[in-house]
Amino acid sequence: MTLPILLVPGLICTAEVWGAVLPALWSRGPVTIANHTVGASMTEIARSILDAAPPRFALGGVSMGGYIAFEIWRLAPERVRGLALADTSARADTPDVTQRRRDGMALARQGKFSQVVALPFPVLVHPDHVADPGLFATHTRMGLAIGAQTYLQQQEAIIARPDSRPDLPRITVPTVVLVGDSDALTPPELSQEMAAGIPDATLVTIPRAGHMALIEQPEAVAAALLGWLDRIGD
Repeated sequence: MTLPILLVPGLICTAEVWGAVLPALWSRGPVTIANHTVGASMTEIARSILDAAPPRFALGGVSMGGYIAFEIWRLAPERVRGLALADTSARADTPDVTQRRRDGMALARQGKFSQVVALPFPVLVHPDHVADPGLFATHTRMGLAIGAQTYLQQQEAIIARPDSRPDLPRITVPTVVLVGDSDALTPPELSQEMAAGIPDATLVTIPRAGHMALIEQPEAVAAALLGWLDRIGD
């Protein structure tokens, strides 16, 4: 029996964020993109995803999807056969980060959600990709599809999330930690911290990529994910 693969998108991201790596992953097993828009807290979102998930699966999460992946693991560790954490962090927000989230939420409530989506783009990608119209279009398309209300709900869940660092030593399944070499939002040192704390973790740094490594360098990300799946088996 081939192990199912369950992937969780990030903040104001749709399933499209995983789209470029899906052909490679489908060669190893059935892939499901989780619906991470249901629930007002990390626990509620994770429970909703688990209710629809296969009995056991390899779990991947990008950015906010990594926070959700930690919560899924806490709720049902026996169902998670492997873990992939992409451009994310095990830490809770600092007060400064929470304030930046609150600032974006205030703009969204003022009817300026298109600005909320567009403004952070230069920080989300490698400097070489700031002027890439295709990447900007993908980012904008996903954000507008998610919408302001879900964005607000997701941000509240993110702000209230726990610090996952105490859980890292208890994650014993094969794990890959991926990070863009120029990720300014969740810098490489945060991925180094996760990889060092998880007993069976491999760290992969993706060249010429920022926080959106999945869509900036999909071939390199897919190769890393295939290597991870090979470590898990069926």
